[in-house]
Amino acid sequence: MTTYVLIHSPLVGPMTWALVAEELERRGVGVVTPTLTTDPHGEPPYWRQHVAQVARAVEGVGDQPLVLVGHSGAGPLLPAVAVALDQAISTYLLVDCDLPQAGASRLDLFASPQEADQFRAAARDGWLPTWREEDLREVLPDPMLRRRFVAELRPLPLAVYEEPLPAPDGWPDAPCGYIQLSAAYLTPGRQARQAGWAYYRLLGGHFHMLVEPAAVADALQCLGQDLAVLAA
Repeated sequence: MTTYVLIHSPLVGPMTWALVAEELERRGVGVVTPTLTTDPHGEPPYWRQHVAQVARAVEGVGDQPLVLVGHSGAGPLLPAVAVALDQAISTYLLVDCDLPQAGASRLDLFASPQEADQFRAAARDGWLPTWREEDLREVLPDPMLRRRFVAELRPLPLAVYEEPLPAPDGWPDAPCGYIQLSAAYLTPGRQARQAGWAYYRLLGGHFHMLVEPAAVADALQCLGQDLAVLAA
């Protein structure tokens, strides 16, 4: 039996994956949903905090193989997470995110320098602002879910997106799949297909896992099961 480790971006909270986790658990699938928090007073790089939090979250899983799932800003973190874990990784699933690249920051991986500059310009005194409910009406139409989602958001140091993220030589060391949710990630979706990764497209927004959790759970299981055969 494999366990799906559903990792959210450091820019948001674990509510991102909550409904998909519930859906997978109803199906009898093992799930771990780490909570990534950022201590701005801790010693950088901040990615070490996040990797340690994932490692602690999976401590009780035992020797079951893991399917590492990263959404948005968590996708480029997956190679560093894998290095920190003792368990075997059966599959990597990247969801609506940029592809990891050794030594590249999340901002380096943005679609264009202009988008990175716009993201950086939104920061105030080194802090990224949080989304408001009205900012998310289109991608999260349910007002109750939107309220719960926004309640988890905290200001994040811009440095989290500027610091380089590691990826070891030889990564990926297990089969990879890519799930594209939104048009914003057409380029990494194409890059994943060109690299020979399994690919799944869902027509929705960036937080589609909170709109159609069953459909996203289907996509995760479909890719996870198919790729596990390749890893065996």
